Formats: sequence, structure tokens, C-alpha cells
Amino acid sequence: MLCSIVILNWNGAKLLKEFLPSVVKYSTLPDCEVVVADNGSTDDSVAVVEQLFPSVRIIRLEKNYGFAEGYNQALKDIDSQYVLLLNSDVQVTDGWLEPLLDCLNNHPDIAAVQPKIRSYRLPQSFEHAGAAGGYIDILGYPFCRGRIMAFVEEDKGQYDTEADCFWATGACMLVRNALYKETGGLDGRFFAHMEEIDLCWRLQSRGYRVVCLPQSTVYHLGGGSLDYSNPHKTYLNFRNNLLMLYKNLPKPQIYIVHFCRFFLDYIAAFWFLAQGKAGDFKAIFKGRWDFLRMRHLFREQRKENLRQTKVKLPPTIAKRSITLDYYILGKRT
Repeated sequence: MLCSIVILNWNGAKLLKEFLPSVVKYSTLPDCEVVVADNGSTDDSVAVVEQLFPSVRIIRLEKNYGFAEGYNQALKDIDSQYVLLLNSDVQVTDGWLEPLLDCLNNHPDIAAVQPKIRSYRLPQSFEHAGAAGGYIDILGYPFCRGRIMAFVEEDKGQYDTEADCFWATGACMLVRNALYKETGGLDGRFFAHMEEIDLCWRLQSRGYRVVCLPQSTVYHLGGGSLDYSNPHKTYLNFRNNLLMLYKNLPKPQIYIVHFCRFFLDYIAAFWFLAQGKAGDFKAIFKGRWDFLRMRHLFREQRKENLRQTKVKLPPTIAKRSITLDYYILGKRT
């Protein structure tokens, strides 16, 4: 099999009814399959797929492993050359798949590729999670072509060029199956959020490229599992971001970055508090505390990552602070 499009589902029967028809309709290339990996749902998700989408293969997982480990478990049953990780709330378009496959077929140095991600709710705008390619700044904060912090641009063709990026969004990422498994896949201990950035960092450190290909466009609803404004999401983002930095940053950068982040993260916490968002305020403190508590569990992976590193710091890491650019200099694009 050339490609398996794998949709991880948990209690998402409503989303499957709404979004799976476009995937089935526009993913009919030879030697490609659509797979729904059910993460131990307790609703009628499996029955919906069986009854309405008989061409779709179902992988049943016995419990909810979370986003990261759920994909790892599902991909154990998939031996296709390429796997496309696709959220259950993504609407694809006619001709979306061919450019992505052609990109990996023609460029063996590219490990993963994403399409342009537009908002399903606001189709003329980019979507928060991925936009036209993801990056991190010098301190590890993520941003995108088309989205910085909470500011999302309207798509006017300004990013319609293929570009190397630091991370491809887990909402829609085509990746080489062998490399995915060779580098350890998504880190299941993250549960959700930042796991695709961590994976893309490992791929680039081993000398591969990650690319955004705007010739392919999909529409992402977003917030399907957790709303954008959610204390648990804030917790996972801050905790996992610090764990990702610990796993991948070489010395002496790791000391410098964690020193700066100590201050900036707590500034962010008190900024949330000033807005009356006490839950997010507590989430940042808990995230930082749990990072310190869990750090030793990632020590061996850090050693392995650094041992396998061919590119010390990928060139797609921005050499400046996007936080300072945004809040001090007023940059929005």
C-alpha cells in the first residue's frame, strides 16, 4: 500500500458524519486507503463508519490512548509507505492528496509535508493549528506562516509558495511511515499538543526536511477535542513545550532557553490572571511543576536524540523571540 489516511477518533460520531464524506470522496487514488482508528469510543462512532462508509477500514483500540499514543498504536497495524495523520474535523478538497504524495515521491530528503490549512468556520482565513507551515522561535514558542499568537491572517495568497518549516501540523501531516517508526513516532507521554513539533524536530535533527505545500488546501474546524481557550490545553501546551525543549535542545542552548522561559512563562501566567482567567494562570504553574517532576523520565530519550543528531539546530528555528516581536514591537505577520 502506498498511503494510508489515518483518522484518529474518540467519541466523534458527529464529526465523522460531517467530515468523513469529503475524505472518502476526494481520496480515491490507487493504492491508497482511508482508515478510522477508534480510540476506545463509547458512542456509536464505529457503527456510523460501518453503516455509512463501508469502504473505510476500522482499527479498534481498546481504550483512549490520547492523540499521540493513539496514533502509535494504530500505526502498528499499518505498513503503507506513507501515513497521513488527519484530524476528524478536517474537510479536504478535490486534488488535495496528489501534491503531497508527489512531494515525498520526488524528494527523498523530505520526511513530512503538510498542506495549507484554512479555517472551516472562516474559509478565507488561515487556521490556528498549522496555517501555512509551523515554526518555533529561539525560545521554543510556536507560531506559523499566517498565525502569530492569537492573530490569524486572512489568506490572500501571501504564503502560496512551498517552504521548509519547522513543524507540520498533526491536523494533516503526510509522513514516511518508516521514518515515523524509526524516530519513535509521537511521544505518547505528551498525550496531546506539541507532539507533532517534537516529532518534526527529531526528523530534522537527523537531516530530513519538513515542508508546507500550499498547492494542497484543507479546511480545519479546530478545537474538536479541546477549545482554544481551555485551562487543560494551556497546561498541556506549557508542560509539553518544556519537555520537548528538554528532549531536543543541545548544550548550552538548553540552559539559556530554560532560564529565559522561567521568567516569560510566569509573565504569561500573571497576564492570564489579569484577564480574569484563573484556570489558565494555575495551568501554567502546574505545567511548569509537572515538567520538573517528569523531566527525569525523558533523560534517556534526550541522550538518544542528541546521539542521533546530525543537524545541531535546524535552520527553521527563528533566530529571534516571537514573543518580544508580538508584544513589544507589535508584529502580527
